[in-house]
Amino acid sequence: MGDKSPKSVQKQASQKQAKSAKADQKKKQDVASKQVVLKKK
Repeated sequence: MGDKSPKSVQKQASQKQAKSAKADQKKKQDVASKQVVLKKK
């Protein structure tokens, strides 16, 4: 598991970025859906 070659390091970094981007997108969707619910009331 201790692969420190530049290729694997870059791959891990891009996976981390994609994961955090997905989490951010989900948060934004949750917030947006909550706002819609509040506007309907």
